[in-house]
Amino acid sequence: MTRIHDMGGRFGYGAIRPEGEDEPLWHEPWHARAMALTLAAGALGKWNIDMSRHARESLSVRDYANFHYYEKWIAALADLLVETSVLTGDDLKGEGDEGRHPLSYMALKPEKVAEVLAKGSPYIRPSMDDPDYGPGDTVRVRRMPENTHVEGGHTRIPAYAAGARGRVLRLQATHVLPDTSAHGLGDQAEPLYAVAFPASELWAMPEHPGDEVVIDLWQSYLEPA
Repeated sequence: MTRIHDMGGRFGYGAIRPEGEDEPLWHEPWHARAMALTLAAGALGKWNIDMSRHARESLSVRDYANFHYYEKWIAALADLLVETSVLTGDDLKGEGDEGRHPLSYMALKPEKVAEVLAKGSPYIRPSMDDPDYGPGDTVRVRRMPENTHVEGGHTRIPAYAAGARGRVLRLQATHVLPDTSAHGLGDQAEPLYAVAFPASELWAMPEHPGDEVVIDLWQSYLEPA
């Protein structure tokens, strides 16, 4: 089933118009605040980046279609805060209990922000799986780009690449599998590959057939071509 957020490669949405260098970094002051709130809440350690992505993808179809970018961030953050019992619905309405929050000791201090963002959160993990492919190997993406662990769950397979043939450029080490990580099922790390696909393999009428698209894909997403 095609999901509303998986819009890559679809027709009918108009031309992409990159912003110029003179465009402001934030178009509205609250956009910067939305990003800051999302990063600060993530520092509480109650969810990971895959859970955060899944929360945005799980917004209702109507909301996802109508919300602007940072409206999606704020709506998903509210859902995560309630789902993980950090806040209640009353808290979000400003009607919750007053007083110091139990997680206040986890607050990301202003002087630590640059250090935390520079350090990042590496997702390389040891894996029980040996690499099945090497540079130059021809592979095919699974024809059904679904999460095979959780029905309707999060996955990083773009729908437009389903069934496409490409060649492995390199092995990117072994990384946490988003399909399990997003649902609290553990890291289940797998080999991750950079795979190059000709535009003509991905789309029926590519403007430049000789162009290539490089996609990072986990081993369980692929099969020998």
